[in-house]
Amino acid sequence: MSSGGIWGVLLAAGLSTRMGRPKALLPWMGKTLVEYQLAQMAESRVEGVVLVLGHEAEAIMARGVGRIGVKVMVNREYERGRASSVVAGVKAVPTEASGILILNVDQPRPSWLIDEVIEGHARRDAKITIPVHGGRRGHPTVLDGSLRQEMLGLTEEGLGLKEVVRRDGGRVGYVEVSTPLIHLDMNTPEEYGVWRGREDEFEGRDSA
Repeated sequence: MSSGGIWGVLLAAGLSTRMGRPKALLPWMGKTLVEYQLAQMAESRVEGVVLVLGHEAEAIMARGVGRIGVKVMVNREYERGRASSVVAGVKAVPTEASGILILNVDQPRPSWLIDEVIEGHARRDAKITIPVHGGRRGHPTVLDGSLRQEMLGLTEEGLGLKEVVRRDGGRVGYVEVSTPLIHLDMNTPEEYGVWRGREDEFEGRDSA
């Protein structure tokens, strides 16, 4: 594991209020969501991964996520909102990292899609790269390592990560990707049920 390159921050600290149970532990592709996403990030071009936990941290840790080469950070202030978890994750990223990729655990992304975004970021001179498909923006977002201090100053009141993105539109670049999976976000049991029926789309570029 190198300290340089692009590091991933996987956010899995939320209360999962609308889902009614911890989203990180939902079944997905023969694993739990958190296990699936960590495995996909390990197969991708990210140099390392920071997993941010909060609500139900012990139950998630019981899945052995700390044994697969990731840094685990427990955000004790997770109830303050997502911004506090982003800050906790960024703090754990090595200062030598060239970039930081932010992803929520309820936004499962296959390794090949993560690589499309990373490759798009590398081809451009933008400090912030956001994937686009069909004219709509999606996730994950990649931010240059030079923005680390800005990210450490995020607050929920300041719109969290959107605060950094909106501060200077000139440093934002967009990369067109091959799949609408960048729009997937599962907040409710209904949304989860719909996407469980589309798991084949995650298996490779040809099926996306």
